Amino acid sequence: MAEMFLDRFKALVPKYLDDQWTDAEGYSPEELEELLADSELPDSAQLPLVLQELYLALGRCEEILEAYHFIFDPDELVTEEGYLLFLEDEDERWVWGVEVSDLRIPDPLIHRRNNDKHIWTPEGATVSEFLFDLLDFSFAEDE
Repeated sequence: MAEMFLDRFKALVPKYLDDQWTDAEGYSPEELEELLADSELPDSAQLPLVLQELYLALGRCEEILEAYHFIFDPDELVTEEGYLLFLEDEDERWVWGVEVSDLRIPDPLIHRRNNDKHIWTPEGATVSEFLFDLLDFSFAEDE
């Protein structure tokens, strides 16, 4: 499948960190495959393209992936309640995920779970829309 988000994710390094993107920011395809094999994802689960490209571009860039919210490392991905969980707020009150039935969609809709009530609500955005907006908001606070 063609790249859809890779260059946009790479562009976040100069945008937010005032530095050049390098290969060291992300995982190689082989490294990503190994890490996913160590995750709790079912063998039949495919990571959506948007998350694959996020990890290939920024998988090691903690300055971005752990800015006020925590994007799980690939080997920390889990499925719960019919969702692939990949993002959590710093207070662990909310977690975001994608419905397991939508994992083959390149940029699926994102949902949020209240961790106290275990109630899922749609965010009304795709994963990429949500992540780019979240990061813009997070880094705007630093300015």
